[in-house]
Amino acid sequence: MLLYGPPGTGKTSLVEAAFPDLLTVAGDGDTTVGDLIGEYTQDDSGGYVFQYGPLVTAMTEGRALLIDDATLISPKVLAALYPAMDGRRQIQVKAHKGETIKAEPGFYVVAGHNPGVHGAVLTEALASRFSVQIQIGTDYDLALALRIDARVVRVARHLAHQVELGELGWAPQLRELLSYQKTEAVLGTKAALANLVGIAPAEDRDIVAAAVIKAAGVKKIAPLTLGKQLPASAARQPPGSTGSAHRGRPR
Repeated sequence: MLLYGPPGTGKTSLVEAAFPDLLTVAGDGDTTVGDLIGEYTQDDSGGYVFQYGPLVTAMTEGRALLIDDATLISPKVLAALYPAMDGRRQIQVKAHKGETIKAEPGFYVVAGHNPGVHGAVLTEALASRFSVQIQIGTDYDLALALRIDARVVRVARHLAHQVELGELGWAPQLRELLSYQKTEAVLGTKAALANLVGIAPAEDRDIVAAAVIKAAGVKKIAPLTLGKQLPASAARQPPGSTGSAHRGRPR
């Protein structure tokens, strides 16, 4: 199964909830075949033993394997998966005497894909091996059920619609909405709104800020920035002294 959609929509959390005994590979451009299948490692005695990777473990134990951000992994590396994901349901571990590993019942591969993310490439060879492909978007009703500020959820819905129309490149997803909730609890609503605007990519920030201003009823909102700092001379004054230290106190 392939889950695809913007980052932060809960793809990984969904799979973790579905499979309690899940094995996970965090994919990136540096992921190797050894990270999937296994490689030789040095033991305490100084010798070398072959340590099976999560793919082999999932196959032999009949467990689910999540390859997170799978499309950031080199297609040459992912090719090691293909025999396990098609009718053969087996792989050959060339690094370990050419051993053949067969998949036990219960073996299942789930991959996460973030379309549009730089470096994410979903090849035809990989896509064709997923029997089910599901688009995952942010569940805004869930966000409301989690008691996230309804105004912010409304902003996220509106911006997501603009993204669908091609008018905007970014909208807050569930991850950003949860982050907003945590920030608001610590720093207050104004700071949390400013942080939400600051998270947006620079090219979309003005549109996001305008939507936040309209929904929250504030006159102005801008990304969080540091205020004025104490002058060095004032910072060296002893506690309780008066003068420039008070005038230079950060606001």
